[in-house]
Amino acid sequence: MTPLQLLLKDRNLFAVVIGMTDGILTALTFAAGRLLSGVPPDLSMALRVSAASALSGTFVFFTAEYSRQRSELVHAERQLSLTAHGRLAATHLGRAVLRDTLWAALISILFNFAGALMPLLTAALLPAKPWMAIPVAVLVLGLSGAIVAQVVYGRRIFWAFASAIAGLLLWLAGMGLHVV
Repeated sequence: MTPLQLLLKDRNLFAVVIGMTDGILTALTFAAGRLLSGVPPDLSMALRVSAASALSGTFVFFTAEYSRQRSELVHAERQLSLTAHGRLAATHLGRAVLRDTLWAALISILFNFAGALMPLLTAALLPAKPWMAIPVAVLVLGLSGAIVAQVVYGRRIFWAFASAIAGLLLWLAGMGLHVV
């Protein structure tokens, strides 16, 4: 199995899409003012914003995913009418949850960094047209929404459109916040 096939397995796809989407949305929010100001972000700023996005997003991802999986073990205990609570979490299942969550967090941090870097690097490489980062980011968000729809058997056009609109809304929010 190739590394790409491993990443795109259903259980890893969540971490890929969440990481990429969070990275793009964070970058659009933080750097919105820069993307239209005519003063494009430089490589140093792009790397710093991407690193901040990846670290923050991965902590949130790990916490949410680990607590979700642990709560599934608790739910299974109730369904099995086990009298002692926390027993499943103390077994190899609990260790597997931690291992799976750490692996997913690693995938998430890589794709979060790449997602945040993509629009900022686009702006840095096109200093005469830094605004081009916005349609590039919105297009990638739309594609990511379509991938999610494919996995959850949703309507691709709806998911793609909703993801793209979320990008535009967060870019507008970033314009008002003027973080960077």
